[in-house]
Amino acid sequence: MNAPGVPAMLEILTITGPIYLVILIGFLTVKFGLFAAPDMRLIGKFVLFLSLPALLFRALSTRSFSEIFLPGYMLAYLIGSLIMVTLGYAFSRGVLGQKSSSSAVSAMGMSCPNSGFVGYPIGLLAWPDFAGIGLGLNMLVENVVIIPLLLALAESGSRNGDPWYRVVAQVLGRLVKNPLIIGLSAGVAMSFAPFQLPQVASRTIGLFADTAGPLSLFVIGGTLAGLPAGRRLGRAVPVLIGKLVIHPLCILAGLSLVLVSGLFEIGLTEQKALIVTGALPIFGIYTILSQKYGEEDLSAVALVATTVVSFVTLSGLLWALGV
Repeated sequence: MNAPGVPAMLEILTITGPIYLVILIGFLTVKFGLFAAPDMRLIGKFVLFLSLPALLFRALSTRSFSEIFLPGYMLAYLIGSLIMVTLGYAFSRGVLGQKSSSSAVSAMGMSCPNSGFVGYPIGLLAWPDFAGIGLGLNMLVENVVIIPLLLALAESGSRNGDPWYRVVAQVLGRLVKNPLIIGLSAGVAMSFAPFQLPQVASRTIGLFADTAGPLSLFVIGGTLAGLPAGRRLGRAVPVLIGKLVIHPLCILAGLSLVLVSGLFEIGLTEQKALIVTGALPIFGIYTILSQKYGEEDLSAVALVATTVVSFVTLSGLLWALGV
């Protein structure tokens, strides 16, 4: 006889299991030479420039603006992430004694989830009707506020870096060329249109959008196989705990503040999606952004560790939330 909760946990594993199996397959194909590590950059570029923008456009353009504009969701996510950035930076700087740029890199690892490559595939299985909308809202908060803020903090501690305000301006300037932001903006604009796209166009976009989930996970696995994850394990532990444990708690705090204020309503599905977003592993470009500040070893270890450990923590969280 199964113990109470065992059937529910088995159901959760039917959600997380396939996701991490695809990551494992990507990892093994690189380890055994079917693909080379640089191949993952090419596949990842396809996902970033075609699959995910098409996915965002499809998810947002097929709904009215009132359905996709969820200010309470975005505010809760923003507040929770800013709390994590503050705690992560202060802990790394004050307790661990890291320099300013290193503290910013650590805080980045604790507060920037992999919403596209891991979060969307989980959402697609857990709450398919909201997965695309949630991805768009997450991307908006992350790319417009959180990442520019962290890069500005990192630059403020870099002797040879640009002033923080110039970094913010550069990052915001690049947003207009970001294919994800273009797909998001086009989808929002289309939600106002009094007509629908021709079926030929919508089906073509759908073909690209449908590749986003599996290819994203495959790229994560293949990328992990090419990372030098054998060093700085001790320094990565605070980032691991911050990302997988503290960040979802911070999101919960932000969510609670918004709900208590009574300013916005947030549906139960959106609440669960928010908390799960906080518990996602670190976003895939973490190692790239950290290279400038000499923290590529830390970022590689932390990226691998959070991705591997999140199989257990995310499965447990989804079970606790009753997804």
